[in-house]
Amino acid sequence: MKQTCKDPHCPLHNSLKTHGRQFKGTVTEAKAQKTATVEWQRLHYIPKYERYEQRKTRVKAHNPECVDAQKGDIVIVKECRPLSKTKHFVVAEKTGKDVTFLAREHLLQQAHVTETKVKPEQSSERHKEDQHESN
Repeated sequence: MKQTCKDPHCPLHNSLKTHGRQFKGTVTEAKAQKTATVEWQRLHYIPKYERYEQRKTRVKAHNPECVDAQKGDIVIVKECRPLSKTKHFVVAEKTGKDVTFLAREHLLQQAHVTETKVKPEQSSERHKEDQHESN
């Protein structure tokens, strides 16, 4: 069964040529239409300290309908001609799910929910304490 794609910017089914660099990263955001933000870690050498530090690179990539990468997917992005002001890469294929990324996102979301529940209670307690001190 051969899948066809109507997207003119699909490197698999249409005429978009890829060239140059190719990276493997995790999709951190896929909210925009046909666009995904892909992020990967790299090491940067600091000569003064003779050590490496971890940095991350983020690029916007075209996300064709036939690939349809979602948040947390591990993908391969390839460089292509500029598709827009910020998009110079295209998602070529999905290779799997980044379980650690999804777990971290879930924990951050839980922390945010509990934090919003706690804040109104704390502010009312502080208000009561302020009134008690002024009396």
